[in-house]
Amino acid sequence: MTAVLEPDGAQRAILQAMLHGSVAFADVEGLDGHIRTTANEFAVVIGPSVPGDAAAELAQWARVHRPDLGVILLRNDIDSNTLSLALRSGMREVVAARDLAGITTAVARARSVANAIGQTLMDEVQAAAQTARAEVAAEVAEAAAVAQAEADAPRGKVITVFSTKGGVGKSLVATNLGVAMSSSGRSTCLVDLDVNSGDVAIMLQLTPQRTINDLVGFNGVIDAEGISTILTHHSDNLSVVAAPVRLDSPDQASVDDIGKLLDALRRMVDFVVVDTSGVFDDNALCALDRSDMIVLVGTLDIPSLKALKLATSTLDMLNFPKATWKFVLNRADGKVGLTSDEYEKTLDLKADCSLVSSREVLAAVNRGEALVSAYPGHPNSKALVAFSRNVTDALGAADGAADPSSRKSSGSRLRLRRG
Repeated sequence: MTAVLEPDGAQRAILQAMLHGSVAFADVEGLDGHIRTTANEFAVVIGPSVPGDAAAELAQWARVHRPDLGVILLRNDIDSNTLSLALRSGMREVVAARDLAGITTAVARARSVANAIGQTLMDEVQAAAQTARAEVAAEVAEAAAVAQAEADAPRGKVITVFSTKGGVGKSLVATNLGVAMSSSGRSTCLVDLDVNSGDVAIMLQLTPQRTINDLVGFNGVIDAEGISTILTHHSDNLSVVAAPVRLDSPDQASVDDIGKLLDALRRMVDFVVVDTSGVFDDNALCALDRSDMIVLVGTLDIPSLKALKLATSTLDMLNFPKATWKFVLNRADGKVGLTSDEYEKTLDLKADCSLVSSREVLAAVNRGEALVSAYPGHPNSKALVAFSRNVTDALGAADGAADPSSRKSSGSRLRLRRG
């Protein structure tokens, strides 16, 4: 389509009649509204009655905003000033107003140029789109490769030792389990999540320089390099992330920090053994969500049985698979009017490991040494070593099972079993 700008009515009628299908305007305002809203306009013929300044201003606007729009200037007399004005303002052509054939030829050339520019722009858009698609595909492929590499990377197993009653030997089981695993050549990390009264470090006679609360200083970037700075080493294969040594610590590691810690430790060691507090707090739930195995600990007394029954009911309600539970019965030889069989029947769990009352247990704790190391021939030591083999064998057989980290860490406590 061609637009004509000519204030003189007679001249405007001639031009409109000559340029079939054109639209004509007597003023710049009408033309301006037309070309700003008509994307397929390819030529503007400016009649000889239009002042040179107005024509130049229109051409300059088109050169910047509509490079496909050809501005053709008609003049009764074409002199050097007219040509200079046209050149400076970016007009496509200058034609004598009486040269009707020249005008139609100039309009035809404007159409050809507009088509060429449009095709070039289309080619550029298509090339940009193709480049963008290629870049997105490369990013997706890279992300998939990273995800696959992480999936294929060796993943350690998380074992959480849990009970909802204090004094049942939870930390005893956690520390001896960690020591027994490390003694068999498995790289192991003990994580003490009892942030108010954790005993793992003292039970192994360790003096930690940094604790789990130092995760705060990592500002959310928790990787192997950073974690190595807060580990307290016990032996070649065993390290500890200790609980805070002070209750008035100004900074507390967040649940998000602890989750990232456990996820990173999976890629660093064969086994992560987590000791928890005696409640279903956020830290314990964070560890349970990531656990490949949950080790429950109880003693042969009614208060412990009640607490453990509530714990198993809660775990079941939160849909933690019972197949991942192990049960350690401590002080199983107590003559307290409650038998091991009655305990297991009420709890609906068979003990995977039974420990007897012994003064050597307390002696080992007071020496800051694991029972399995201090008294390797003791019945409890043998039971704990056998239990550690049971655990490692069970987790090895479960390598093909679903990864517990795929569960939403905040969602498991809300997913109730239906039906």
